[in-house]
Amino acid sequence: HVQLVESGGGSVQAGGSLRLSCAASGYTFSSDCMGWFRQASGKEREGVAVIDSDGNAVYADSVKGRFTISKDNAKNTVYLQMNNLKAEDTAMYYCATRHYCTTMSPAAFVYWGQGTQVTVS
Repeated sequence: HVQLVESGGGSVQAGGSLRLSCAASGYTFSSDCMGWFRQASGKEREGVAVIDSDGNAVYADSVKGRFTISKDNAKNTVYLQMNNLKAEDTAMYYCATRHYCTTMSPAAFVYWGQGTQVTVS
């Protein structure tokens, strides 16, 4: 069965960096779309970045130029490098997968990890 496990969250001061990882198993990782999402307290879950099987990435406007999504097919892992973090980046971060990267809408993604908390102060 599909399993996604996030790690790398933590507390950091504004302007700092974190790298999130999402280890995937149970499906053909290299051929599918992977996405990072976040949900702040009291807010709806939103798309942060997605990357397709060819390595093409799309970002939310709020993180462009600060966050970078990447993947390592040999390790079945997708990463989110987050630089110049801001207080408004504080949220639970989730990875998820679907077959095609045609949307960054959370409702379109089927399989989800349990999340990792990022707190920026």
